Amino acid sequence: MTFVVMLLVGLAFLVILPLMLIKLVLGLIFLPFKLMGFVFRVVFGVTFGVVGLVFQLLFSGVGLVLALLVLVGLALLVPLIPILLIGVGLWLLVRSTSRRPPPLRLSA
Repeated sequence: MTFVVMLLVGLAFLVILPLMLIKLVLGLIFLPFKLMGFVFRVVFGVTFGVVGLVFQLLFSGVGLVLALLVLVGLALLVPLIPILLIGVGLWLLVRSTSRRPPPLRLSA
């Protein structure tokens, strides 16, 4: 009985050892690719990547600047609305009183 157990352990050792060596060799072969993948995931990651963080800060700053420009533009243009309405009214008055030549009629 002991001999059979020793035989099975030896057989398992002969099967497992090459598999462990193959895994080790393949792990060492693919290690540079794993490291590059980690670096790309850190740099170009969607949520917490360095590039994503830079673009997030850049576009949030651009959004704040544009919102400030719109606010300043509205603050400057709102007092000009009465003058604009008077100008539009005068333009409509002048336009309605101007004489237009009658349209040409083509005779058949």
